[in-house]
Amino acid sequence: MNYRKLGKTGWEVSEISFGAWAIGGTWGKVNDEESLKALNKAVDLGINFFDTADVYGDGRSERLLAQLRMDRSEEIYIATKAGRKLNPHTAEGYNKENLTSFIETSLRNLNTDSIDLLQLHCPPTEVYYMPEVFGYLDDLVTEGKLKFYGVSVEKVEEALKAVEFPNVQSVQIIFNMFRQRPGELFFDRAKKKNVGILTRVPLASGMLTGKLSKKSDFESDDHRNFNRNGEMFDKGETFSGVDYDLSLQAVEKLKVICPSDISMVQFALKWILMHDAVTCAIPGARNVDQVEQNSSASEISEIPADIMDEVKNIYNTYIKDSVHQLW
Repeated sequence: MNYRKLGKTGWEVSEISFGAWAIGGTWGKVNDEESLKALNKAVDLGINFFDTADVYGDGRSERLLAQLRMDRSEEIYIATKAGRKLNPHTAEGYNKENLTSFIETSLRNLNTDSIDLLQLHCPPTEVYYMPEVFGYLDDLVTEGKLKFYGVSVEKVEEALKAVEFPNVQSVQIIFNMFRQRPGELFFDRAKKKNVGILTRVPLASGMLTGKLSKKSDFESDDHRNFNRNGEMFDKGETFSGVDYDLSLQAVEKLKVICPSDISMVQFALKWILMHDAVTCAIPGARNVDQVEQNSSASEISEIPADIMDEVKNIYNTYIKDSVHQLW
């Protein structure tokens, strides 16, 4: 496993980390025993950065990570998120009282006195124009409830605004072969500001594994079944906002150019790691096999420049017109 610096935190984090959304819920049935095996395998393989949120299984994912930390002696970093418990989810809800309440609950779930990295969980765009919200987070750092904070965003505009706040240490954003816009202006700005970039949905909700087809079936509680058009949350979180059939066409083209000695999972994750502004990719995993496949992407050879160019051409041909301007 290779490691990269996370912004100004001083941390060296695994460039392949562990996304804990799936072990919390909304990805179909999960089993806590199986989830803990996956988490422990991640540590065995050198993964030391874990990303979760208070709404993943209403704290289930956080509690599993607390158990992991209790069982292991290795140093691990746990990033969680706050804000999506708001109903309605409005900018006005991001006040100090609500944020403190959410954070106190996460502290209990994580069985800790101080959260390693707290991220605002895709708040409305207006929040990035409310400096008082970031002042509340500064206060919570001073109080010792947070070590560091960052943001999780939906749009490049939000990412660009967030890095203007001096104590934002990280920006989590969707970035993959089907969502390439962040690699333009935002990556350069983040590097200049020394802000870490955490890339989520790196496999486009499983589409970039190359294992899905027109016949693929998803369980009723799997967001890939009920959120394809943004019925429950931002459409871009499911298959990166790309039409399912169009995605399948593009994936067939990617399979043709994928180097013969690696899997599509490794190809998709390594493509992300080829961008030096990226701190880590955050693939989800529900079992040991998925953890092993994800982790191995750190160790494979770099993707040749001509294949990187071909990925760009496939994006431009099949995907760009439908997503580039939206996020």
